[in-house]
Amino acid sequence: MSGPLAGSTAVVTGASRGIGRAIALRLAEAGAEVALWARDSNALRMVASEIAQQRGRARAIVVDVTDSGAVQRASELVRATMPPVRTVVNNAGAVLRKSTEAISDAEWRHVMAVNLDGTFHVTRAFIPDLEHNAGRVINIASIAGREGTALLAAYCAAKHGVVGLTRALAEELRAAKVSVNAICPGSVDTAMLREGMPGARPDMTPDDIAKTVVWVAHGAPAALTGTCIDVFG
Repeated sequence: MSGPLAGSTAVVTGASRGIGRAIALRLAEAGAEVALWARDSNALRMVASEIAQQRGRARAIVVDVTDSGAVQRASELVRATMPPVRTVVNNAGAVLRKSTEAISDAEWRHVMAVNLDGTFHVTRAFIPDLEHNAGRVINIASIAGREGTALLAAYCAAKHGVVGLTRALAEELRAAKVSVNAICPGSVDTAMLREGMPGARPDMTPDDIAKTVVWVAHGAPAALTGTCIDVFG
């Protein structure tokens, strides 16, 4: 496909459903070849098929972002078989709705591992590529990374961590002309919203966030870095 991202690869984690799927479709539409990362192989293949139907190119790769070894192996596969990586979208997430006193150590660790550790693992794996290509990192945080919400302590803590990591990496990679930004959506019509906030009325669709990602990926000025783009009222 032609487009502003033609000739480059966009890595999208959590690409099998919801916001990640919408992001992958929009980045493919912009010309990127998309590395689809998630744990559900069947769902990934369906997204890859959707992209092929719109004449884009994608590769489905089953990977658990909480496993740093698996992330490194998957990054090597992308590097060896796909165009240069210019865009990394850390979208994989997990939510837990529970009172803080009832959260087990394992539950806390899982939410941190998926949301925060995964963002760290994936970004670290692609830093050499991003530095070489003046790339862009886009972290999908949340309104929960800007505000507190009762019964979502683990999720809020993890997403606040993603915001902090975004700001630190932006400074660390500024000299290499790599931009690092976070998008903090409010209520989006996804299964995760229904799990974390039962009864919530979504203000947006996944495609609304996907359009924002595409703008940050190629429409925004390179000087935009270390920012948290709040997509909520």
